[in-house]
Amino acid sequence: MEFIYYFGDVFAPVSFLLLLVGTIGGLILGATPGLSPTMAVALLIPFTFHLEAVQGLILLGAAYTSTVAGGAVSAILLKIPGAPANIATTLDGHTMAKKGEGARALQLSFLASAVGGVFGVLLLIFLTPLLAQWALAFGPSHLFWLAILGVTIIGSLDSASVVKGLLSGCIGLWLATIGFDDIMGAQRFIFHSSLGGGINIIAALIGLFAIPQVLTMFAKGRRNDNIEVIEVKKHAIMDAVRELLSRKRAMAIGTAVGSIIGLIPGVGGQIAGLVAYDQTKKFSPEREKFGTGHSEGVIAAESANNAMVGPSLVPLLTLSIPGSPTAAVLLGGLLIHGIFPGTDLFDNHPDVAWTFINSMLIGQILMCIFGLYVAGLAAKVAQVPQSVMAAVVLGLSVFGAYSVQSSMGDVYVMASLGVMMFFLERFGFSAAPLVLGLILGPIAEANFIQGSMIANATDGMGTYFLSGALNIVLIAIVIASIAYSVVMELKQNKAQNEEASA
Repeated sequence: MEFIYYFGDVFAPVSFLLLLVGTIGGLILGATPGLSPTMAVALLIPFTFHLEAVQGLILLGAAYTSTVAGGAVSAILLKIPGAPANIATTLDGHTMAKKGEGARALQLSFLASAVGGVFGVLLLIFLTPLLAQWALAFGPSHLFWLAILGVTIIGSLDSASVVKGLLSGCIGLWLATIGFDDIMGAQRFIFHSSLGGGINIIAALIGLFAIPQVLTMFAKGRRNDNIEVIEVKKHAIMDAVRELLSRKRAMAIGTAVGSIIGLIPGVGGQIAGLVAYDQTKKFSPEREKFGTGHSEGVIAAESANNAMVGPSLVPLLTLSIPGSPTAAVLLGGLLIHGIFPGTDLFDNHPDVAWTFINSMLIGQILMCIFGLYVAGLAAKVAQVPQSVMAAVVLGLSVFGAYSVQSSMGDVYVMASLGVMMFFLERFGFSAAPLVLGLILGPIAEANFIQGSMIANATDGMGTYFLSGALNIVLIAIVIASIAYSVVMELKQNKAQNEEASA
């Protein structure tokens, strides 16, 4: 219970002020398309040079937690995920906003983020030594099967047809191969100088989600359709709290999935929300409502992507292994101040470690308070005329894509993928499976090649990839996931056939 001893240090005037600044700034940066949590934390690193170590970490930690939650604002209101972690939030959140329920969606997202985030930090506090040993158990073969597990959800993710969902995922997997192979150094599908470094995930994310919307808005304007005025419905915070409490299944699945995935080094939290969304949909008796503005989808996605924040720091603080790109930037923040994370961090610098962790716990609560305060005001974005909205979204998209690497090449990639997705959507294809394929492709490929090298030097491919308790468990989950999707698809088709013949 050593963390309680350092709890009061969070409320020192300078430390608490930095916590407030990091939380509010993180929400703003998170809501800006293109500014991912990694970039937000990296932008704040220079401001910590003249701060004490613990004060700098408080600022960076607050920005990390609130940026993940802030990404839900643009995901819900504009259908532009603020970060890859917010992809699943768009699936139901934006539909709710189009119905005038943006305030309700935002309230649920911030409340779910706070619950998941607090649970994740509590895991970090109480189970760090145990979780660190468990995280070390994951090698290339396990990460490969984990990526394959993610691939199994592609077919049923935000698509009316499993076949079209799988085809979208395959396009994403192919796009992931563009660029240079990190392990072999081979050049692949580089038919333009903009593709030399591969397809940047943030630029792709903005293009696939935002540009089709912009083109649709411009198309409606050209046809001079009647402008639909969306009535923004007010929603009491206590009603949102009661609804959250009534969705215990979505909260539990989202928090559990986010905590587990956040702990695994190299996977990152960008797939946590998608996996949680898929699993919640599979276990829900109202699975047909997902994608139509169902609150369970928002709750599962947002509780997952914030629950992964705390566990993602376990490998960093105990083993000096960054579990995600953002954790790698935080590692830089520690090293700048001469603090080397590892097994003796909590012995040599307990004041820094525990005050930092405690600040993340308080930061989750502050993030929820500020988020709920602005939810009603932000929801009025839905009433902005489409002509104005199209111009604003286009401007934000160009800014977001360019700001990632200060490269016009990313803007060209964003525009090209956006136009491609615009036509694919006309034929019933969805952006979410495509993005998931783009994210999982490098993870599966890199770990398969690394595993193959290890297998060839030891007992062979079959033994390395198919033996061991953890491998067998992951393979069983993959098979179960595929079987469940097939069974539910057959049941759905049978029900539709019976309705048609009745």
